[in-house]
Formats: sequence, C-alpha cells, structure tokens
Amino acid sequence: MTAHLPGRILIPLANPRTAADLVRIGAAVMDRGGYLVALGIVEIPEGVPLSEGATRARHARRLLQQVLDFVPEGVELRTMVRIGRRAAEGILETAAEEDADLIVFGWSGTPGGRRGAQAVFTPTIDSVVRDAPCDIAVVKQRGVGEVRRILAPVRGGPHAELALRFADALGRRMDAEVAVLHVLPPGVGQPVRAQAERALQAFIHQHARGRSVPLVREALNVRNAILRESESADLLVMGASVGPGGTAGPTGSAAAATLGTASSGGPGSAPAAGGLFGVLPEYVAQKARTTVIVVRTKETPSRAAFERAAQQAETLESVDRAAEQERSVPVRVDRWFAESNYHHAEFADLRRLVALKEQHNVTISLVLPTLNEATTVGPIVRAARLELMERVPLVDELLVIDSASTDETREVAAAEGARVVQHPDVLPAYGSYRGKGEALWKSLYETSGDIVVWCDTDVQDWGPRMAYGTLGPLLSESRIQYVKGYYQRPIVEGGVLREGGGGRVTELVARPLINLFFPELSGVIQPLAGEYAGRRSLLETLPFFTGYAVEIGHLIDAIDRVGLEGLGQVDLERRVHRNQELEGLSRMSFVILQAVMKRLEERRRAHLFAELGSTMKLPRSSPSRLSLEVIELADQERPPMIRIPEYLERRKGTA
Repeated sequence: MTAHLPGRILIPLANPRTAADLVRIGAAVMDRGGYLVALGIVEIPEGVPLSEGATRARHARRLLQQVLDFVPEGVELRTMVRIGRRAAEGILETAAEEDADLIVFGWSGTPGGRRGAQAVFTPTIDSVVRDAPCDIAVVKQRGVGEVRRILAPVRGGPHAELALRFADALGRRMDAEVAVLHVLPPGVGQPVRAQAERALQAFIHQHARGRSVPLVREALNVRNAILRESESADLLVMGASVGPGGTAGPTGSAAAATLGTASSGGPGSAPAAGGLFGVLPEYVAQKARTTVIVVRTKETPSRAAFERAAQQAETLESVDRAAEQERSVPVRVDRWFAESNYHHAEFADLRRLVALKEQHNVTISLVLPTLNEATTVGPIVRAARLELMERVPLVDELLVIDSASTDETREVAAAEGARVVQHPDVLPAYGSYRGKGEALWKSLYETSGDIVVWCDTDVQDWGPRMAYGTLGPLLSESRIQYVKGYYQRPIVEGGVLREGGGGRVTELVARPLINLFFPELSGVIQPLAGEYAGRRSLLETLPFFTGYAVEIGHLIDAIDRVGLEGLGQVDLERRVHRNQELEGLSRMSFVILQAVMKRLEERRRAHLFAELGSTMKLPRSSPSRLSLEVIELADQERPPMIRIPEYLERRKGTA
C-alpha cells in the first residue's frame, strides 16, 4: 500500500509568471482534499523598517493573482505574501505556520542563481533544504507540455520511495507511463540481475498504482545511463541519494535493500553522497535537458540535534521572557503592517471573490446600521443590492438595523430592497440601550452569514468597495479573522470640503491611547472606522460596548483572541461623511477613554483607578449665566452573543 501524498503544498514564487508548471506539478502530486499555497516573499534590507514593505507586498499580491489562471479545475490554491529580512526565513516560517507537507521550488538550472556560484541551487533554496520541516522538491524548469513518459531512477531508501510516489501520481494525473529505472554494474550475471528485477517489481508494487514499467539497465557510469534514458522522457523524477550524515538512505524492505546495494555504481560513477541531495541527483539535475524534479524527504532529527535543542531551551529559560516580548512588539507590528495591509483594488474582481466564497462554502451578511440617515441610506442600499447581490451573488443577506430613526430612514431602505429591523425590537427580553454598538450586537442575532460586514450609512460617496474591500482578505487568507477599513477623511467646514481634516478623535484620543497601552494595535490606521468585517466564529465570542466604544473594544478583544496575525486592514481610499460638532467629539472621546481604561484594568488584573467616572460635565455660558451641565455617558457592555440562549437556539436552526 502506498504512503499518503502531501496535503498542504507550499510553492515559493520569485516570479509568478513562471508558476504554471510548478502549480501543475504541485496539483498532480497533491492528495485529494489538500491545497496549494503560492507564497511571495518581500525582502527588506537590514536597517529599513519592515513596514516599508507594505507597498511592495501589495504589488506581490497582485502578481500572485496571475497564478490563479494556472490552477486546474477543482484544486484549491491560496495566495500569501510574507515580509522578512531573508527569503529563506520567511519560507521556513510559513511552512511551519501552514504545517506544510511539501515545499516545491522552481530552479533555473544554473548553480548559485544570481548570487554567485557557491550554492548548489540558490542561496535561498539551499538554506530551506537544510532546515526544512517537511519534504522538498526542486524543479529544474524546462517546460512541462504534454507528458507521455516519466523516468524515475531508483536505488532504494526513503528518498527513492518519495520519488516513485510522486512520479506515479504525476503519471496518473497526466496519463503518462512511468519508467522505473534501476542501473546495475555491467557483467553482474543472470542471478543478480534476476534478483534485482524481482526487487524492482516489489518496490514498484509497494509504492505505485499507475502505469509503471520496470527498466533494468547495466552501465559502467550510472549518471550517464540516467541521462541517456532521460532523452526519451518528458519528465525526470529523482530522489536524493543522501540521508542523515550524508550516507545512502536506509531501506525498509528486502527488495529495497537489494536495490540499494545493487545500484552503488561502478568505476566513474558519482559518489552516493554530497551536497544537499547527493552528487548524483544534483549532477543529473544540472545536465539533463528535460524538466527534472529532485525530491528529498524530511530528515529524522539525530540524537545530536535533540541535544542541541535541549541546550537552546535551557538558555532561553534564563531570559526575561516578558521583557523579550515587549522588545519584539515593534518588530511584530512593523511586519504585520506590511503583510496585512491591503487595498480594495486587490479584490475588485468580484467573480473571483464569489468563487472563493463558494470554495470555502461560506455565506455573507452585509449589515447597515442607521440613525436618521434618510438622505444617504437609499443610494447605499441600492448600490449594495445591485452590485453585490444581483450582478454577482457575493452578499447573501442585506440587513438595515435601525436605532429608532425619527425621519424616513426605514421606509427609504425598505423601498430599495433591504430587510429592515429596529434594534429595540430585537431580543426584547434583554432590554435596549441607545447606541451603535447595541445595534451591531443585535445584528448578530438577526443575521446568519458566516462572515458579517458592517458599513456606516452616513456616507455621501459610498461604493461597493466599502463592503468587498473588507471581505477580500477574509476570503483570500484563512488566517485573517477580522478586517478594518481605512481611508482619507475630508471634512466639511462652512459648506466647503477640505481634505485631511477628519478623524480628529482617532488622532487626538484613540491613537495616543493605543500607542501607550496597547502598542500591538499601533499599526491600525483607523481604529474607529465604521467599515469592518469579521468571521462569525470570532464575532460571536466578543463582548460589545453599546455606544461609541464598540470599535475600539472590538480591536482590543479581537487581538486577545486571534492575535495580531488574525487582523487585517484595507485601504478604501476616500470617504465623505457627516462630521460631528466639537462637543459631540468630546462626548465620543470620553466614552472611548472609559472603554480603554476598563480593558486596561482587566488586562492588568488590577484596580488602576479609584473611580472611573460615568458622567461628563460640560460648561455652558451665556451673557447672563455660567453653569455646568452633567451628562451620563457611560457605555454599557453586552456579553458575547454566544452566551445568549436564544441565539444558540436560532443558530441550531441555521447549522
């Protein structure tokens, strides 16, 4: 019985335009139900902040979209961009994060690549091969057209087993014959040859299921024999000839053992061990004129490796871990800013988003909270319905949740095709508070989508990008759980639109607080933005502040649950909306300060402030009177929706 094929395959791509053959090969050797990850690496020189790579990361993601054109039908491919100082480190980190079974590299065939002749393949490939946590395949790219015959030289051992499994999978997927070659020294005699033929048949039977033909040849020079046979093959698949310590790999059966001893070569043959894959496969890979795939299994750590790891662990225990974590925050934020900073244009192909949605089998709810938005809600609902539901089936559910508007907001929204509810009517047994956060919390109960998108409705220039922009990262990258939008915010003063004047509470209150007390969120450009989206599996576990503090509370609580790597942000370019007067901004700031202080006390498990005030005093003055108006402004806090029995009961009905 053959071993399993790899389920998670990582394909690092220096140039996505050359990815077609790598994707085809990866898809062919992949186990059914697995997926491919096309990885782009952006290297940032030492001394330059990693955040400087944000623009280059966007460009790399756009290039990776070209890879989707090469994906065979029914195969899942995910794209990913990582920022780092060295490409090899980024590839190894991603392989570990994705728990990859196989890394597939493309190689030009020139030793050392562009960085000199010291490397076997390239410095990056060589570094990854030495430390890879999984199997490795290096493809010398000479084009993979119609494949009728695949050559797989074998000599026994785990690397040869992997090579034959891959050759067999390629043969079955490409409807090609696999010639399994075993080379004997000349003049070995009929008994030895017959024994080798039986061993080869047993080896094939154990590791292949397709059209595999045994091929025994006698030759003085093994590498020349392989090169001669490769002339009539469309593809050459070869295993490493090195194992731990640089020796020929051990075998697991008598048949394989016979192969291992019989193919040691003769005078003039290449030595069995050397380099990264062994001198023989490395030489053949360089000299063969066809496409060559050399493979190597993950090495089993030796006792010495375990001892080194133990010594490193003891050293780490002596380090002040808390201080180390604090020092790493700026680097983590810098890297996150570059890797997780998207632009809505990356997701403008809505049919691609629909395909991703269907591939992941998820549904999407778009929620529009309103309070006296009769002048703006109509065009927003109309655009969302026409562009995101009728033209393409991206959004499954469109809900307007109203906070008891006194104008015609509800009537206008309903006339444009939205389902409209008033939040005081939702879960009435739990009462009702004023505020946007209350409406958002209750919208979780009223919707069923696996992904929920919220968009403000006081926007004069709303476009579908406000919704699909925040959806894009959630559909494209499984690690992303929560996405914030950001944009340029002009301000209207005296009837004149002035650029760059909006976001006053963000810049004067939220950003300083975040940098002081929650620095891991300091890369979020607009923490208070009203356009954001998240996976229901996360949102239903978050508490909701009922008023202005809902956005800042979400960020602080979300990062506790999914980490910085689970967040993303998207440039939505520009948004013109209704600006509040200064007193309104003061009230908003007060509530946000309260929420941040509350979370700070909870995180530090300490009572930091003797009394957190819930009232705000506002001075009032006139020619005849000077006084203080006392206003109650404390936000309430709703529990995670998943704790509400009625919600759990409703979710059972939609599961």
